Amino acid sequence: MRNSPFRFRGSSMPAAGVRASILSSESDGGVATLRLYDPIDSWGGDWGVSAKEFAAALAVIPRDTTEIRLHINSPGGEVFEAVAILNQLRAHPAKVVAVVDGLAASAASFLATGADETIMGQNTQLMIHDAWGLCVGNAGDMRGLADLLDRLSNNIADVYAAKAGGTTEDWRTAMLAESWYSADEAVAAGLADSVAGDEPQPSAAFDLSTFKFAGRAEAPGPLTPVASGRRLSSAARATDLQAKRFIPLPQ
Repeated sequence: MRNSPFRFRGSSMPAAGVRASILSSESDGGVATLRLYDPIDSWGGDWGVSAKEFAAALAVIPRDTTEIRLHINSPGGEVFEAVAILNQLRAHPAKVVAVVDGLAASAASFLATGADETIMGQNTQLMIHDAWGLCVGNAGDMRGLADLLDRLSNNIADVYAAKAGGTTEDWRTAMLAESWYSADEAVAAGLADSVAGDEPQPSAAFDLSTFKFAGRAEAPGPLTPVASGRRLSSAARATDLQAKRFIPLPQ
């Protein structure tokens, strides 16, 4: 039986009890709200949120919607599913605002940064890393997978560069290091536009042991490509004054 590597620590919590609030939509005054509170998985259902399920939710929001608020609390998942979700949002005429409510890691991070505006909730985290894959076969198969993973990772790095500036190579270096950002660090790096909210946001107990670091508290200061030619927040502007390409942000 297939099982997501990001399922909750301890198996006592039934998936059905979590699914009730993973993907819902509502509209108020032209603003539609979508919630992605699970891994991103092509199987959908109890395994996570699929691009097909997301398309169904997107299709029922009112036609007069001018802004979509995508609330995210996800450890990520399958790259192509996340790319499909991102392109659904890009194709929608409404402005897309990603709001990180807890965690936006791995594939969920480029969903968040690919939005028109990215807001980090208080005490939230964002993580970027290189694409992963599994392969069974000969040496040629293994090399072919490595080439595919490089192409996928370059595509993901392009999303970060489009948001924050810098080059694909810069962001690949940060991805290879598995960089974890607090809410303020994400804004300073240019991956998010602001930090909002005065209260701690909800956070599901995802099993993060699959990653190199099990959350921001266990990770070193993230590598932050210093970009030129982009509009900077005051925190990022201070960072850019340092004459280094990569600056580990203070922990």
